[in-house]
Amino acid sequence: MPGRVHVVDDDASFRTAIERRLKKAGYEVATYASAQQLLDRLPDENGPGCILLDVRIPGLSGPELQGRLSELGLTLPIVFLTGYPDVPITVQAIKAGAEDVLTKPVSSDELLHAIERAMAHQEAARGLKGKLDIVRAHIAALTPREREVFELVIRGKTNKEVANALGTTERTIKAHRHRVMEKMQVQSLAELVSLAERVGVFGDTSGNGPTA
Repeated sequence: MPGRVHVVDDDASFRTAIERRLKKAGYEVATYASAQQLLDRLPDENGPGCILLDVRIPGLSGPELQGRLSELGLTLPIVFLTGYPDVPITVQAIKAGAEDVLTKPVSSDELLHAIERAMAHQEAARGLKGKLDIVRAHIAALTPREREVFELVIRGKTNKEVANALGTTERTIKAHRHRVMEKMQVQSLAELVSLAERVGVFGDTSGNGPTA
């Protein structure tokens, strides 16, 4: 999978060697001698890419840079490299969202497989985000009354119960429910509930839910 790899390491000879290996494998490569250099030239997230990041670099450390990038909303996957295997740091990095932690010296196969996995996960996450954004747009397109019907239906209320809760007729609720299904582009209640769960509607405590 072609893409751009951002290499952050203070060892110039290591950066040169990694750059050569990655370019040979078909990747575009950008190198940085420090975390600050990468922060000064934030990577473009368009297209596949990842960050190859040394754990122990002078100044801002690898995990600290990981935290800063997360705060900035940069979602490029990170593969850590370390010459000093450290279980607590590895666990911390993975918990914070790192794709992998590799120990130097790393073989070309191991390195390339890690980068491929990271970029594959990035593409999958982008695809899922795109789908969920569409679902959220469909929900936003519902009228206030359709949203109320939607909220009650996905919680298992029958048409009769929804009608009683909203002070209207069962026939009216059936019409609203039909329009909700059309706008959400689903064929069944199970699909509707599944979409609502995936975008977190069940956890919505914003006060925009149904009114009795």
